[in-house]
Amino acid sequence: MSDCVFCKIVDGSIPSKKVYEDDTILAFYDLEPQAPVHFLVIPKQHIANVDEINEGNADVIAHIFTKIPQIAKSLGLTNGYRIVTNCGKEGCQSVFHMHFHVLGGTQLNGRMA
Repeated sequence: MSDCVFCKIVDGSIPSKKVYEDDTILAFYDLEPQAPVHFLVIPKQHIANVDEINEGNADVIAHIFTKIPQIAKSLGLTNGYRIVTNCGKEGCQSVFHMHFHVLGGTQLNGRMA
């Protein structure tokens, strides 16, 4: 999608501080970190949000979840971390390209909201 900021990060027209990349996904540091370690993991394929997961793209999401533990460990997250995704306007999704926030590096607040 030509107006999607994450698609522009994937194609390199917007720079990012990458922590992992393969043919399917990209992980990069969040510009406004909310924890000592805060990175995003996105599919390179444009999937707007959880509502668009289907049998044709579920393998991409599964791939993300097999890679998150490896990326987290490589960044020193050995005592736990949080994975967050927002879905839709009322879920506070601000970029409509599926993304998972991975936060850690400290004792996180127990509240989810």
